[in-house]
Amino acid sequence: MFARWISPGSVRLTLLLWLLTVSVPLGSASELKVRVRLADGQITDELLEADSERDSITVEFKQGDGTLITFVADFKQDVKIFRALILGELERGQSQYQALCFITRLNHNEIIPSESMARLRQKNPQAIRTAEEKRSTEMLSMNVAVNLTRTWQLSAHIHNMCSVAREAVYTREADVRHWLDRGMEGSMFEPQAMEVPGLQSCGTVKDLWQPCSCSYNLRLEWYPCLLKYCRNRDVSGKGSPYKCGIKSCSKGYQFTYYVPHKQLCLWEEET
Repeated sequence: MFARWISPGSVRLTLLLWLLTVSVPLGSASELKVRVRLADGQITDELLEADSERDSITVEFKQGDGTLITFVADFKQDVKIFRALILGELERGQSQYQALCFITRLNHNEIIPSESMARLRQKNPQAIRTAEEKRSTEMLSMNVAVNLTRTWQLSAHIHNMCSVAREAVYTREADVRHWLDRGMEGSMFEPQAMEVPGLQSCGTVKDLWQPCSCSYNLRLEWYPCLLKYCRNRDVSGKGSPYKCGIKSCSKGYQFTYYVPHKQLCLWEEET
């Protein structure tokens, strides 16, 4: 399995279709746009969409290098999906974009519920947001490839999110075991060659056509991770809790996975 390079026209068409089907609020979906300061100091516009009917949340923003990051939390299936559309290096023979998709389990209390996200409003839309809590980077070994033709049973969001990545859709062995225990089809998953003797990090490999272990890092710079509760007190002094705001978090992820040649992991030369 390998990352797929796609033509500019194909990317533009896919992005247009994706924006029409996912990012435009329909039915019970609502969206919020916030200005967020990235780790490099640049400001980006972040779109947060909550769909209470499908019980999901989408976070999307563009990094300073032009990479488009999309994150989906599917609460119905306890699945989270990360997608990166990375600008290619045309002078090195790459096409305009490289698409990557990573799928893992969604744990409880990682992000606020979709119905709470749908109610969020901001008093000052021009304010630049920085997260109240910076969470540690999570290291994820994505040693299993995912067959998109069968992912409907895992999450209805995966095909829309990851079809542009095609053969660059990955997950973890630990998550696969959990999903198999829940009755998912094993034919959806294909183990990768992460344990090949002598497999080196792409950052240390000189030959562009040599297989290697690639790492991709991304950070969700601002998202509502917890609900805040306050207390009302009556005349007897007794208090009753009520929701009175949100806590914002920032969290990094490092995904490590097998590529058949370094040409698909050129960003490691810059780290």
